[in-house]
Amino acid sequence: MTGPIHIGTSGWSYDHWENVLYPAGLPAAKRLGWYTGTFDTVELNASFYRWPRPAVFAGWRRRLPPGFLMSVKAPRGLTHARKLYAPEVWAERIGAGWHELGDRRAVLLVQLAPGQERDDARLDYFLASLQPWIRVAVEFRHPSWHVDEVFAMLERHGAAFCVMSGAGLPCVLRATAPFVYLRLHGPDHEHLYGGSYSDADLRWWAERIREWRADGREVFVYFNNDGGGNAVRNAWTLRRELGV
Repeated sequence: MTGPIHIGTSGWSYDHWENVLYPAGLPAAKRLGWYTGTFDTVELNASFYRWPRPAVFAGWRRRLPPGFLMSVKAPRGLTHARKLYAPEVWAERIGAGWHELGDRRAVLLVQLAPGQERDDARLDYFLASLQPWIRVAVEFRHPSWHVDEVFAMLERHGAAFCVMSGAGLPCVLRATAPFVYLRLHGPDHEHLYGGSYSDADLRWWAERIREWRADGREVFVYFNNDGGGNAVRNAWTLRRELGV
């Protein structure tokens, strides 16, 4: 049994994607509709700065076509200000929005701050506070989290370890859930979110995705190197390589 593959980008509304994904002069309000004609998934990052009201999620459910899946980045108020401490209020707000997104929802991305070191009890409590029907992936920026005990905890909660590629970020190929969440932040060794992946790089990632898929896992891939339209071009190339 093989799992489905979803390939998209982190965000969709970028002026510098004009003449790459969007035709010249396309109004910003029409970008999402154009994007969904090309890709079947997207990662929302604006939610990190301001968590949308439930009505906004309901609006996306109506606007997004059948089969399209939206992943959403958890708010920084939870991940960076509170560092997952006392998450009940945020868990309730997240659940309310996630409910409204309905069958268009993909994965809740929880990106921890680079300086947040391992705290098993806090992570365990946070994951238990989420509704069980919310699929969640956790992106650990501090290397202290990359240990077997944390991987086992994620498996116990059915949460994905976020696999990532980018300058200064450890690339750990570990699958802890029925799905894999992959964020490609760019190949530039000096700057995050910079550069364009080579065809050889993308062929290597395609092989890893085939391995996860052959294991029956659903795979979500998001390119976050948006500058100059690199994310769009890289996503297209990876899709061709995988025959998606």
